[in-house]
Amino acid sequence: MKKIQPKTKISYGIGNLGYGTISQTMSNFIMFFGTSVLGVPGTLVGIAIAVSAFWDGLSDPIIGYISDRHQSRLFGRRLGFMLVATFGMAVFNILLWSIPGSLSTGFKFVWLLVCLIAIETFNTFFATPYVALGIDIAPDYNDQSSIQGYKTVFFIIGMVLPTILMMIIMPHQTQTAQLAQIGYINISYITSALCIACGTICIVGTIKRVEEMNDNTIRKKEDNAFFKIFYNFFKTLKHKDFSPIICGYSIALIAAAFLMSVGMHLFTYSFHFSSFQISLLMSFLFVGAIIGQPFWIYLSKRIDKKPALNVALFMILIGIFFVGVIFSFRLFIPISLNFYLILPSILFCGFGTGALYSLPISMYADVVTLEGLKSKQNKTATYSGYMTFAYNIANSIALLIIGVLLDLIKFNPKEPVQALKVQNALGVIVILGCAVSIGLSVIIFSKYKLTRSEILKQQMLAKKQKNS
Repeated sequence: MKKIQPKTKISYGIGNLGYGTISQTMSNFIMFFGTSVLGVPGTLVGIAIAVSAFWDGLSDPIIGYISDRHQSRLFGRRLGFMLVATFGMAVFNILLWSIPGSLSTGFKFVWLLVCLIAIETFNTFFATPYVALGIDIAPDYNDQSSIQGYKTVFFIIGMVLPTILMMIIMPHQTQTAQLAQIGYINISYITSALCIACGTICIVGTIKRVEEMNDNTIRKKEDNAFFKIFYNFFKTLKHKDFSPIICGYSIALIAAAFLMSVGMHLFTYSFHFSSFQISLLMSFLFVGAIIGQPFWIYLSKRIDKKPALNVALFMILIGIFFVGVIFSFRLFIPISLNFYLILPSILFCGFGTGALYSLPISMYADVVTLEGLKSKQNKTATYSGYMTFAYNIANSIALLIIGVLLDLIKFNPKEPVQALKVQNALGVIVILGCAVSIGLSVIIFSKYKLTRSEILKQQMLAKKQKNS
């Protein structure tokens, strides 16, 4: 297969911007929106988010299995699913943020749950084939790191955009719930339009590459294969190369769940920052991740992917430590000074986080490619589904725990100023949750043993066998 061209990498990467923006808007704001704007108890919001995340994880291997066995003359195995999903996400994204505040708590909960499940369903129809598409069109070891870098940059831009939109549309902290909701609705119009535009560019920009793909992989007919999907998932977890990446990645990203879901509460009620300041903090987090991408790609080429990932994880832990120190002394420091002290720590965390969004996926793609060469079967989307399945299960459990914790610490969305013990508890939840998840991921990733030389050796051996 020809080397992938930069314009194709850009077209592929920009697909992550559209659906990533909607996903990150939900991740960043849905807990705060549900509790502080809609007034729904944290436990109910946590249940709604956890159920939808669990369904998202459950559907990933199923859609991956279907995508691997689907073949369209025009769209190949992946693009048709992505096209339908693009418009589905856009519609339900607007409905999610348009929940009438006058409804009863029960109706708000049901509306929230239905919209979240619908968005996660269409998200799966896009994301699982999309991840597999990236592996399909860039099987080369270095090309894979490069295309994941492009993809991550656009994804992180999608993470930044909601906070920038909040800075522009909702600059003040003292808005009423009704005015705040109007702001969220306006943001949803913009993110839905962006999702449609980026999804279309991705499909149009990669369709030629899909047509060029010389896919000689064998589709073996397996008895009851569909019903073995989750049985095979647990078999995959026992695989010495798959298991560390799947589990390490899932555990590490729980830190993002704590930071995004409770971070808004922490910065609003414990640090007393304005919406503009919070948006700027989140922007620094994502800007750090973006500017770190070239560095992590370079470092992974110099010292390999796993050592580069370890460096990034330790950077995140250092950043979390400094945030914890600032939080401990926040009452003795002016609010404005607290803000300027936290900014560099957040930027530092973001720089390390950039590797977390690209290198584990690149490592996983290497293992998937090797498995495909050995088995002569294309199960890329199925394996991609296993990765997201594990992450979403872990994430759904974390989000449910977060919702329950908000109620246990007696967080009251009707109170503009929370009791000091609630403020302290918010900090403990965020800082301890992030530190523990990153620390555990370091231990789990240490079990990954594949190196660049071993992967390239096996790829060369497979090519010789194919040509002989």
